[in-house]
Amino acid sequence: MSLIDLITGNAGNEVAAQAENKFGVSRNQIIALLAVAAPLVIGYLRKKTQDDPQEAEALNNALDKDHDGSILNNPSQVADRQQEGGSILSHIFGGQKANVENQLSQNTGISMDKIGPILGMLAPLIMGYIGKQKQSSGVTSGGGLDDLLGGILGGAQNEAQSQASSPLNDILGSVLGGGSHANSSGNPLNDILGSVLGGGSSQQSQGGLGGLLGSILGGSR
Repeated sequence: MSLIDLITGNAGNEVAAQAENKFGVSRNQIIALLAVAAPLVIGYLRKKTQDDPQEAEALNNALDKDHDGSILNNPSQVADRQQEGGSILSHIFGGQKANVENQLSQNTGISMDKIGPILGMLAPLIMGYIGKQKQSSGVTSGGGLDDLLGGILGGAQNEAQSQASSPLNDILGSVLGGGSHANSSGNPLNDILGSVLGGGSSQQSQGGLGGLLGSILGGSR
């Protein structure tokens, strides 16, 4: 399963439907938020594993213990794990969590009082996806997570490049604002992934969101 499969498949859509019912936010906005939040979370986790071997081992252990991928087959778990998801994001983003939520709120149109709780629902799904990919790839230690996470992001970007007319890009274009994206690749998901992976032109075309991704992941990378 690719990252785009997670966002557009049954798991992503079921979680989007739950969040829509719970918070009164449109399903397209939830899917767009997941499409932005997933590479953001994965990219930031990758940076943490690169910077600190202890963080890498802690993430490896957490994936083995709490995020084995079973949530992908039972996405209804996310409602019960919303508080856990919030704690996960607090650890991942640290002192930048409020800024992350503010930028995501501005770009998706989801109000600040709802963006945090919705992200809390999405986080266990994202972590479960990483755990599933870890199992499939045979990664058994923190030292293998850099390549695993980088491969997830790179694979998603390649898929986005080859699917410029996919329904997900239409959703992202409508929610995040199609005009600013059309000036670059015409593929909003690819622009987002390019920002995570360090594409300077994507950061410029993305404006606030690209700037957020670039600043969080380190503009020099």
